[in-house]
Amino acid sequence: MKGLIIRWLISAASLLLVSHVVPGFHVQSFLYALLAALFLGILNAIVRPILIVLTLPLTIFTLGFFLLIINGFMLWLLSGLIKGIYIDSFGSAFLGALILSIIGWLSSSMINEQGRVRYVDLRKGSDGRWQ
Repeated sequence: MKGLIIRWLISAASLLLVSHVVPGFHVQSFLYALLAALFLGILNAIVRPILIVLTLPLTIFTLGFFLLIINGFMLWLLSGLIKGIYIDSFGSAFLGALILSIIGWLSSSMINEQGRVRYVDLRKGSDGRWQ
């Protein structure tokens, strides 16, 4: 549960970061970012799997690239649901979704369910190989 809350806070902070980096992507405050991160998680849990199944042939044909289009669409849909999030174009939503996906992947791979940071010990053994 603690890890979920930490990832939620990271998602909200990354929404604010994206609003400063991507032109045409605006978040009014951290409160709206928290609300948007919550709704984005709900949308990704309910609507995204349905879209993935419906567009599976296109996703296979594009070697998975179409999943980025779906992520951009989910973010663009979110801007219509929450008044404090404004996205001017689908291109801004796509670029924002790409950055959010990278940050989300990093945070999920680094933070476990207990909210602790995981690390990988990359030391060379006596035989010269990475352990």
